[in-house]
Amino acid sequence: MSEYAAPVRDMQFVLRELAALDEIAALPGFGDATPDVVEQILDESARFCAEVLAPLNRPGDVEGSTWRDGEVTTPKGFKDAYRQFTEGGWNALQFPAEHGGQGLPKLVAAPVMEMWKAANLSFSLCPLLTGGAIEALLLRGSDAQKRAYLPKMIAGVWTGTMNLTEPQAGSDLAQVKTRAVPAGDHYRIFGQKIFITYGEHDLAENIVHLVLARTPGAPAGVKGISLFVVPKFLPRADGTPGERNDLRCVSIEHKLGIHASPTAVMAYGDKDGAIGHLVGEENRGLEYMFIMMNAARFAVGMEGVALCERAYQKALAYAKERLQSREIGASGSQPAPIIRHPDVRRMLMSMKAQAEATRALAYVAAAHHDRAHHHPDEAARARSQALLDLLIPVVKGWSTETAIEVTSTGIQVHGGMGFIEETGAAQYLRDARITTIYEGTTGIQANDLIGRKVAREGGATAKAVLAEVERTAGALRDAGAANLGVIGARLAAGRKAAAECVDWIVANAGADPKAVHAGAVPFLKLCGIVLGGWQMGRAALAAQARLARGEGDAAFLQAKIATARFFADHPLAHATALRDVVVEGAPGVLALSDEQF
Repeated sequence: MSEYAAPVRDMQFVLRELAALDEIAALPGFGDATPDVVEQILDESARFCAEVLAPLNRPGDVEGSTWRDGEVTTPKGFKDAYRQFTEGGWNALQFPAEHGGQGLPKLVAAPVMEMWKAANLSFSLCPLLTGGAIEALLLRGSDAQKRAYLPKMIAGVWTGTMNLTEPQAGSDLAQVKTRAVPAGDHYRIFGQKIFITYGEHDLAENIVHLVLARTPGAPAGVKGISLFVVPKFLPRADGTPGERNDLRCVSIEHKLGIHASPTAVMAYGDKDGAIGHLVGEENRGLEYMFIMMNAARFAVGMEGVALCERAYQKALAYAKERLQSREIGASGSQPAPIIRHPDVRRMLMSMKAQAEATRALAYVAAAHHDRAHHHPDEAARARSQALLDLLIPVVKGWSTETAIEVTSTGIQVHGGMGFIEETGAAQYLRDARITTIYEGTTGIQANDLIGRKVAREGGATAKAVLAEVERTAGALRDAGAANLGVIGARLAAGRKAAAECVDWIVANAGADPKAVHAGAVPFLKLCGIVLGGWQMGRAALAAQARLARGEGDAAFLQAKIATARFFADHPLAHATALRDVVVEGAPGVLALSDEQF
């Protein structure tokens, strides 16, 4: 079986050439993010992931987490790996120094996050949820809550969860029934939550649950939901875990993938009620939970990037070793490595190009997160926040849908051996399948994109982004290099297709919302391939400029241009067809009555 090797060279290229690491490092508070420091972080993270996390991926998938009498045991080696993870300070990377974090940009954390997820997706889900809970408490927690929880959670000594879903309420949080009964300076929580990632485990000494619940007399629907912090063990005055709270893990789910990640059913209030404290104000819980949700959605998008890379690496290693059939057009009768067969090369190029495109778009989004929070100019912060808001559903939805395609292609490269679990290729597809579902399905991301991010503001941010895409297309056409000219032409056609969709959505969202939403997911995919193609075009321009200056590894830079050309000729070529699906495809979607299905 192939080993995981973090693609540090490509990560560094994207950080510097596309995401403007030097500009992010110059923002207030990020002075420590020097090129040398970032290089050391990436190299050490790559080593940790290769030596500690990746070797546990396959055994963890086979063993899985186990539940017994309310207690959950993670697979062999996970507890020690988590100890090394926290001792290495990895959990604290992007969080504020005032609470014990390292205060580094999200842009620096993004490639590190990708490495964790590519090496061992199930393991990485624990810090993912902890990070989202930290974000919510940082922005909406009281001073007392911050003192009690943030240092421990940032250090990773305590972990965090997000408790939204209930048996009767999936994505429709208006149906949440968990109750929060006032009891002096706290509340008593009663109810059940499902699909709680790392809701119970043996990795940390305490688990801090953020729980959505309703107070007595709260308004109906989503306007009556509040957010509560409900720890497994109530903190003592000295900050150590104290009395066990009235909550328990009823069971863990048996899943298609991510077997080592315990997905818990949690019961609150079997006895007197679990003690919880209100976060922020009553009835604003959904607003606060979206802080966690957006952090989690970006992180799940990074799962898509990571799975693309991991499946590609595995398929590539197999294709170089597997001898099968005579090479087309070659003399002799000896079987050749399958990487020499044109269709296998097509599949590998598809995997490579989509891994690089999703990575580039995600890192650029991370850079806008840093600008939105740290740029000294208010107008610049607002522009980056608007762009980040537009990109989050694309990064989440497109990257994860792409991961399903890429991991499935990885199995195809392996042929029949890919269908055999012992090969290991199938795990990536099984693990990828959940990524388009949790933290909001692709349909939810797409509805958010066309509703909140395009139609509501008349397409202003989308049009501004597409203007940047057109400028890049023009620069490619004017570059004077054959490959770059073709990339520019394809990108210009993709931009035109996306722009026509934006205009159609803005014009029809009010009068015919069902027709607009019928094309939401195809529009999200269109945005992904156009914006991903934009980043690939920018990468080709940067690589060509380096080659012209005689800088860097010529073979690597030439491969960047060739990969961008492949992306333009293959994924990006679908843009015009997707435009037709979005603008003209609604009648077919809505044609049948319920009874006709």
